Amino acid sequence: MRTVAVIPAYNESSTIGSVIDGTSRYVDEVVVVDDGSTDDTAAIAREHGAHVVTHVFNTGVGGAVRTGYQYAIRHDFDFVVQVDADGQHDPEKIPTLLDHAEDADMVIGSRYLNESIDDYPLIRRLGITFFTTVVRKLGGIDITDVTSGFRVYRVSALKDILHRSDNHWAVEQTLDAAQRGQRIEEVSIEMPIRDEGESQFSLDTLVLYPIRMTDTVFRVLLFR
Repeated sequence: MRTVAVIPAYNESSTIGSVIDGTSRYVDEVVVVDDGSTDDTAAIAREHGAHVVTHVFNTGVGGAVRTGYQYAIRHDFDFVVQVDADGQHDPEKIPTLLDHAEDADMVIGSRYLNESIDDYPLIRRLGITFFTTVVRKLGGIDITDVTSGFRVYRVSALKDILHRSDNHWAVEQTLDAAQRGQRIEEVSIEMPIRDEGESQFSLDTLVLYPIRMTDTVFRVLLFR
């Protein structure tokens, strides 16, 4: 079974090398999608042995991971492991996710199945809870952390759920997978908050969640 790790990266030169080194121990190939970085992310990734796909401009995490998924599909990999470039995801947990993927189409590393979620800001926790609750109700699945980016996909199933929106790709994919009856599992994975950078969750974005969620839900329920 051939496994590829997809690492979306935007200006992550300080961490990308160590993430690749740790991840490469558990997969057959590492692909870094350099999402329009203006620093040395791409060069460092190549130095550490990753295959680099470069976006001319920044598309966001959703666009970057879709490029990585398409690479996995074109090159006939069996599983995709998705890992963040900022070091938040511990590569040593990859074997655990892959073990569960033997009997699943999607495996999600959950912060809510352990105490690491307690360190996240309240606004971010509210955002995660909001999205997760909607997907649980509409998808009829028992999950706790729908926005987690530490995941494994079976490529044969991933082909059917490639997301079209870059804003809430994880929500769209997971809801779509649930609607199609794909096997979704969660695994307890501790994820400390990153030391640098800013979260996508803020009070302003929280207010916009109902509108954005409505768009995502209609896209999945009516047009898939």
